[in-house]
Amino acid sequence: MRILITNDDGINAPGLEVLTQIATEIAGPKGEVWTVAPAFEQSGVAHCISYTRPMMIAKLGPRRYATEGSPADCVLAGLFDVLDGARPDLVLSGVNRGNNSAENTLYSGTIGGAMEAALHGLKAIALSQFLGPLTEDLTDPFEAARTHGVAVVRALLDKGIWDSADYRTFYNVNFPPVPAAAVKGIKVAAQGFRRDTAFGLEPHISPSGRKFLWIKGGPQQTPTLPGTDAAVNLQGYISVTPMRADLTAHDQLSDLAARIG
Repeated sequence: MRILITNDDGINAPGLEVLTQIATEIAGPKGEVWTVAPAFEQSGVAHCISYTRPMMIAKLGPRRYATEGSPADCVLAGLFDVLDGARPDLVLSGVNRGNNSAENTLYSGTIGGAMEAALHGLKAIALSQFLGPLTEDLTDPFEAARTHGVAVVRALLDKGIWDSADYRTFYNVNFPPVPAAAVKGIKVAAQGFRRDTAFGLEPHISPSGRKFLWIKGGPQQTPTLPGTDAAVNLQGYISVTPMRADLTAHDQLSDLAARIG
């Protein structure tokens, strides 16, 4: 099996090392794992592509490359430059440092990498490690993902729904903020929404007198509705959420057509 991996935390991120281990085991002794990851952290860039500027790419080692682009850029670089048209069997994105549950999904470069792969008709899975009080003192905060990642990816490859629709299904996996031994299992869950918390900003004045605005997130330990991703993560379960890039509110099409008539 040929696997392409990327992330949004950067080529030197510890989560990418975890993903390399997962991908290597999935690929098998005769398989190939190709890494194309951002040279610098690209968290929060979502499905951004470098459409208005070129990006440099550098080979760092065998099957290991860094680009000055986003995760979606990295997937494009992997498909059309590094692999030179030799399509991978699977694209994995992550393992992100922090959860991509609930509304975080919409901002996530980790999700953006998997989404770009799905738009090219490839099997794609995004993986993220939820962090919290129970992971703060762990020697390896990615312990849950490192221990259970292979089993989750194999379960999706064997039993997941891999359609051939124009907007193909890809998967968002979040490992709970608990030690590996405390993981209770896997739950298929819808994307949730953290109520009463959102991204905001905080202004600061620099020593030179200039104003800078810092984006800051809300509390991450707030559960979403029962059965949705962040809720089951905080209960100790790995969440698996099937996703598509189609943003149409299909449930409102008929009603809106009748109203506008």
